[in-house]
Amino acid sequence: MNLYPIVRKQVLNETTTLMEIEAPLVARKARPGQFIIFRIDEEGERVPLTIAGYDREKGTVTIIFQKVGYTTEKLDTLNEGDSVLDFVGPLGEPSETEGIHRVAVIGGGLGVAIAYPQAKALHEAGAEVDLIVGFRNEHLIILKDELEAACTNLIIMTDDGSNGNKGFVTQALEKQIESGRDYDTVIAIGPLPMMKAVCEMTRPYGIRTIVSMNPIMIDGTGMCGGCRLTVGGETKFACVDGPDFDGHLVDFDEAMARGRMFRPEEARAKEKHICNLTGEVR
Repeated sequence: MNLYPIVRKQVLNETTTLMEIEAPLVARKARPGQFIIFRIDEEGERVPLTIAGYDREKGTVTIIFQKVGYTTEKLDTLNEGDSVLDFVGPLGEPSETEGIHRVAVIGGGLGVAIAYPQAKALHEAGAEVDLIVGFRNEHLIILKDELEAACTNLIIMTDDGSNGNKGFVTQALEKQIESGRDYDTVIAIGPLPMMKAVCEMTRPYGIRTIVSMNPIMIDGTGMCGGCRLTVGGETKFACVDGPDFDGHLVDFDEAMARGRMFRPEEARAKEKHICNLTGEVR
């Protein structure tokens, strides 16, 4: 049985954790924009996570996750030296970097962890990269040093202004465009409402806008159909056709409706594993 050891664990904030997993075969072929599917143990569910980084020499892959459900909370209880049972990838199509010269990469919340490797790859390819990221407050800001090194210009917004820069990423992006920033591409990664808002903002300007879609996935091969989206009136599967798509063609309303379909089941699954006497997750 092949196990995948956790070689590094770092708490980024109260809800977000970084783990570096030893997975040489995945690290060898991973590229920005792709994802993995992990399973903690034989009874565990399959959960997709975007690859936040990789080190081909060390044979490791970095993932960043929020504790939002039973599986991610259980994953967070593991420590360096522990292992996960399955770590499959890299899956999906890698993000394109060729032909992009001046780009705004937008990240919201945990989407910042996905925006980071894309911005880094574009920056290293010689593109001029404005990286605009948003958090609810300054205490949730993650990867600040890494973000600064991965771009030409970093703008951090907070909903409450606690970092001295109040507002949403869409407001910062519009300000950049209105000031004369001539972007050939905008890349938006984060919650569906945020990505939709970015696309509606860039549409009148005719700026190509790419979004990274992360719907419910099961097998990661396109067979189950759980991750289907409507893009330009056609059915696409995020796990094999994406996760990157032309945001101006994505049916976001349908995607958001599908994302809400299993919330009752998710809530019941989480409650089922909480001991009423001790509060421990089991």
